[in-house]
Amino acid sequence: QVQLVESGGGLVQPGGSLRLSCAASGSISSIVIMGWYRQAPGKERELVATIIGPGITNYADSVKGRFTISRGNARDIVYLQMASLKPEDTAVYYCKTTTYDAMNFWGKGTLVTVSS
Repeated sequence: QVQLVESGGGLVQPGGSLRLSCAASGSISSIVIMGWYRQAPGKERELVATIIGPGITNYADSVKGRFTISRGNARDIVYLQMASLKPEDTAVYYCKTTTYDAMNFWGKGTLVTVSS
């Protein structure tokens, strides 16, 4: 079992920056993939970015060049650095992990609102 807690969401103006954090606890050594997903009002949840191991990353086209995913040295935390934020980035952002035995765990989410 892996427990995930997101933090760092909030209200930011268009063009601004925000950093989200996701702290993992439990069976941390079993984690293979960590990622961020988001769900905007009235829309389906979508992939934002994933990271495998220490540095193999993947991004949705809509955030490439603006968002950066990274993991802490202890590998029990994953960050999402968001820059040049747009109103369409407004969503609840969820952290997800996938373990060696293909189990998925989700956090409860943190709300990001991009508005002037």
